[in-house]
Amino acid sequence: MATSLSSPVPAAGLLSLLLVTGAYAHHGWSWAEAEQVELSGTIREISMAPPHPTLQVETQNDGTWRVELGNPRLTERSGFVEGVARAGDPIVVLGNRSLDRNEKRMKAVRITVAGKVYDIYPERIRTN
Repeated sequence: MATSLSSPVPAAGLLSLLLVTGAYAHHGWSWAEAEQVELSGTIREISMAPPHPTLQVETQNDGTWRVELGNPRLTERSGFVEGVARAGDPIVVLGNRSLDRNEKRMKAVRITVAGKVYDIYPERIRTN
């Protein structure tokens, strides 16, 4: 008996593979440089929405950067929760910038707002 490619089993398998591949690409660090850098600026916008809270940080000389934090639970565990920072606050971000130098994007491992340090990924911090 021949099996049709339009049967639900192959379609479900393909869909699962696409979802797993997408999740891996989204949650990995392969898009970021290994070296960590500091970014200083002013918070212009905060989004605590899944899949990852983000900040828009305006720097004095390099424009606005997208700073990605950890997933909502990880970010919350660091103490960075809604209301602890707001637009206009100065911020220092330690993290890994995008491999694409045309993209102003960074994955934060630590942020400092108003003298308070939030270690998003403490196990990844390479400097104190």
